[in-house]
Amino acid sequence: MDKLEKSLEAWRDELDEAQFQVCRLGATERAFSGRYNGCKTEGVYHCVCCGQALFSSQAKFDSGCGWPSYFQPVDESALVRKDDFSHGMFRIEIKCSGCDAHLGHVFPDGPEPTGLRYCINSVALVLEPS
Repeated sequence: MDKLEKSLEAWRDELDEAQFQVCRLGATERAFSGRYNGCKTEGVYHCVCCGQALFSSQAKFDSGCGWPSYFQPVDESALVRKDDFSHGMFRIEIKCSGCDAHLGHVFPDGPEPTGLRYCINSVALVLEPS
């Protein structure tokens, strides 16, 4: 898939305000406020901006952090990792490889088999139920 590139103005026209703030400007939704945090529906979570498949419900787990959490993506090539030194700390930002949408961060405190916790903003996702 070729990378989808649009101007900020075009993204602003397509996304609602929360989606725009998170996906295009790197904001974070409030903990425990996202529609997918407690979601148990089976399916595949896609990028709200470009539709690329990102996470399976089979990899979703309740981390208690307040955001949907996954221990692995559907495919490593679906994500781009970027060092993030904002807010006086070091984290690894996760972006969609299809359109550079900010999704969230990954932390090394997840369950087996990967030991990773992909902490993702609900507004960056669209669930396609199985």
